[in-house]
Amino acid sequence: MPSAPITVAILAMPGVQLLDACGPLDVFAEANRQAGREAYRLLLLACEPGPLVSSSGTRLVADGWIGEDLEAIDTLLVAGTPQAAEQYLRPGILDWLRQRAGACRRYGSVCTGAFALAAAGLLDDRRVTTHWAVAQPLAERYPRVQVDADAIQVHDGNLRTAAGVTAGLDLALALVEEDLGRDIAKQVAGHLVMYFKRPGGQLQFSRQGGTSPVGRSALQGLQRYVAANPALDHGVASLAARVGLSPRHFARVFQSDVGMTPAAWVELARVNAARARLEAGREAPKQVAA
Repeated sequence: MPSAPITVAILAMPGVQLLDACGPLDVFAEANRQAGREAYRLLLLACEPGPLVSSSGTRLVADGWIGEDLEAIDTLLVAGTPQAAEQYLRPGILDWLRQRAGACRRYGSVCTGAFALAAAGLLDDRRVTTHWAVAQPLAERYPRVQVDADAIQVHDGNLRTAAGVTAGLDLALALVEEDLGRDIAKQVAGHLVMYFKRPGGQLQFSRQGGTSPVGRSALQGLQRYVAANPALDHGVASLAARVGLSPRHFARVFQSDVGMTPAAWVELARVNAARARLEAGREAPKQVAA
């Protein structure tokens, strides 16, 4: 257990979702109270000087901005915005992220903050998560990133990523457990009235029911193909041929990456496609079932 305070910095861009930034900060602050000491030194950083306006219109006063000479950072997290704020991913910001992430013990993102790290090349060939609603765009825009659309949080070496919004609390709590131990983390969870370990994945909250593409890039492309063409023949042999694998090896890789058999995933994709057609209200149930 470290004796010196751990410096945690949250980078917030204009339009930041308050929970993405302030939620994790509250978890770390509560860890300080439960530990009875300053276990964490907390910094809220902005991309530019002046007030930081959140997505709700609330104005925040940051502790500093990336153009300043800042102290060493142990843990750097990029908070998300509802629109992924790609207009703010300027070269200066991306250069700063590359430099700081390389000097940190660990770095990561909450929600759509993953887009900033991906744009900086910091997620290449790494397994990550983000909000389920933008998991597919993230995977399509940055094909080298291995996006797990269902995970609440992902730990890949010194990279830590959290799913949508409140999942940032889960990520922060996991870091507290790593730094200060299980007992302190449980006390923090109890005081904040949150799960110590949240049950299930984030797709339980989506309307997609579990068919968001996951796993390595080739499998994600295959899943998008199946979802777009649910009525075609999608037997194991046919799917394996599309990605250039033997049926046996394909089935094993698919089960490992996606968490279910190819047949089960195809059936789920077909059910969801039928449900979407029914909800659209343009076809009779008999037409959908045909």
